[in-house]
Amino acid sequence: MANALVIRKSHLPKSLKGMRAAQYVRMSTDLQKYSIENQAAVISVYAQAHDLSIVRTYRDEGESGLKLKNRAGLIQLLDDVQSGCADFDNILVFDVSRWGRFQDVDESAHYEFLCKQAGIKVAYCNEQFPNDGTMLSSIMKNIKRVMAAEWSRDLSGKVHAGACRLSRLGFKIGGRPSYGLQRVLVDERMALKTILKNGERKYLMTDHVRLRPGTTDEVAVVRWIFQEFLERESETSIARDLNRKGIPTNTATPWNKSSVGRILRNENYIGNIVYNRQSFKLGEKKVKNPRELWIRSEGCLDAIISRETFLHVQKIISLRRIEVSEPEMLLRLRKTFAKRGRLSPAIINGTPGLPCSATYRQHFGSLREAYRLVGYTPRRNYDYLDTRQKWSALIGQLAEQVATRVMKTDDKRYFNNKKNCFPLDRQAAISFRFARWHPARKETHAPFWSVKHGVDLQPGWVIAIRLTEFNRNVLDYLLLRTTRIPVSMLRVSERSRQSRRIESFTTFDQLLRSLTGKLSRAGAASAKPQRWIPPQRGRTVAASGGVS
Repeated sequence: MANALVIRKSHLPKSLKGMRAAQYVRMSTDLQKYSIENQAAVISVYAQAHDLSIVRTYRDEGESGLKLKNRAGLIQLLDDVQSGCADFDNILVFDVSRWGRFQDVDESAHYEFLCKQAGIKVAYCNEQFPNDGTMLSSIMKNIKRVMAAEWSRDLSGKVHAGACRLSRLGFKIGGRPSYGLQRVLVDERMALKTILKNGERKYLMTDHVRLRPGTTDEVAVVRWIFQEFLERESETSIARDLNRKGIPTNTATPWNKSSVGRILRNENYIGNIVYNRQSFKLGEKKVKNPRELWIRSEGCLDAIISRETFLHVQKIISLRRIEVSEPEMLLRLRKTFAKRGRLSPAIINGTPGLPCSATYRQHFGSLREAYRLVGYTPRRNYDYLDTRQKWSALIGQLAEQVATRVMKTDDKRYFNNKKNCFPLDRQAAISFRFARWHPARKETHAPFWSVKHGVDLQPGWVIAIRLTEFNRNVLDYLLLRTTRIPVSMLRVSERSRQSRRIESFTTFDQLLRSLTGKLSRAGAASAKPQRWIPPQRGRTVAASGGVS
């Protein structure tokens, strides 16, 4: 088993490149036979039997095979293959299911085809047929892919049925407990074992999770929220008072109208558990289930709020909600427009009798569509929203050039897609922003461009992509320090740009040369960029109640 999970770095002649192989291993949370070590052992035996040397390992641990987006190992493998960076001609996989349990079997075939198109062979080491492109091989692979997809669907149904059964028995199924409640681990005799902290999970199949009231202070806060609502009927004022008193939420975020509203509607506080309100099966879009599919277990935990108080609160909330048809929604919006002369989310949310702006988005797709239906044209141009996907793709292309020419790396995982930046170190980063065009507000004024600061803008350098009139194309590129961008937004005209000495570049290559020089002089160009690491998954509670 010498080849198991070993990356060979020996340099072989080009004539022997065909003897070099990469292995891809993946484990979700299924059977032990699919552990990383077991897969590597089988792959090692296959490699030795075929005189292959394993030079690279791509792995995904704790990841489902349903979707590609969360599988960093397979994504990196496909990137290396398509970019021509692969220094191997063979990919070894344990079996077809480890490649993926994609619900569309054509997706699995497509990723294998990308490898073959690049001249790289894919071998399934534990299958009873060779992946040699023959008719029998194609038939068997298709059957295996269908079986892998069906296995996931069947498992999903069994897991859901089991979760519904446990919920009927009063056990907590997944997720963080609500404020004022805590999860406790119990054994098969319902004896308490330990209190579960955030991120901890049960280990033994015979153990289960139940809910119980939390600390005395948290229980008092929950009761205070219900009592205050009966007097004021305002979630916003309650949230404001909680923040003023410095009372933390269970998620370490400030209180707001939504977090207070969730507490007021939660049946856990009267001793009930409600499950299956929403479904999120096989990675598909989350859907809301009708009430007849909800699983409700009543009186399964100690109540914090009396049933009479809870029902009184629900009655107040229900009376505030009025069902309005879409034509009536547009009629009311049209009257508001005629009265106010303009529309905005703030006007909609602050007008009595109007549904909130989120409701208009839900019914009509967007506020712009609702505005169009009532004959209102906003003064601000929102056409850039229709090209958001185009600009996101542009940032991805420019980020690749920054990675290879400035960062001297081909690893795309250094780029933080959420913040659109390359972390240089803990204090600095190279960020991407758009400089959007705005028309002149007065005849004596000139058009200007705006660069938003954003809460995620890190100190360092900003590459601002300046857009042409009506934000349809790229005009040029601006390079500036984050210290020169105000906290909210930078507004700059062509004249003010020159007076502020903000550099502009006609081509992105010119900007990269300038940026590389600035980083070299600052001593940051030679430093290895800091890879962005996503939050870790939850921990596991061992049988003894400790954390493993």
